[in-house]
Amino acid sequence: MTDTSTISLPTPPPPGANYVPARRHGDLLFIAGQLPFVDGRLPRTGKVGDTVDVPAAAELARLAALNGLAVAAAHLGSLAAVSVVQVTVFVASTPDFTEQHLVANGASDLLIEALGERGRHARTAVAAPVLPLDTPVEVQLVLGVEAP
Repeated sequence: MTDTSTISLPTPPPPGANYVPARRHGDLLFIAGQLPFVDGRLPRTGKVGDTVDVPAAAELARLAALNGLAVAAAHLGSLAAVSVVQVTVFVASTPDFTEQHLVANGASDLLIEALGERGRHARTAVAAPVLPLDTPVEVQLVLGVEAP
């Protein structure tokens, strides 16, 4: 594990299909959608607004964002030159659930806690009928990388 201020980064999860976990293009690093794996497993499955409540889903978004930072640190060697540009949080939710933004706060709060002002970002929270492996959340990051 690597420390980022007061945050410990886990070992990045391996890709679950035919893609790379991170791809750099110029000064941007694109992090593939991350699930909230902990030690190789999903702590919860199901839909937000049904079997998963907002606080639990926000915690899952936090874990997914943490995995995204772990992927970035593994790709770059550290997070010293990183700032968060854009975050997209996908929330598998019931059709009547309308608090995706509150779930996404879990990811946003973690990024700001880990990176301070460099963690502030633009964000989109999107409802989805289902996500891979029946996870309640998936988080995708676009990071800016300063030249050395």
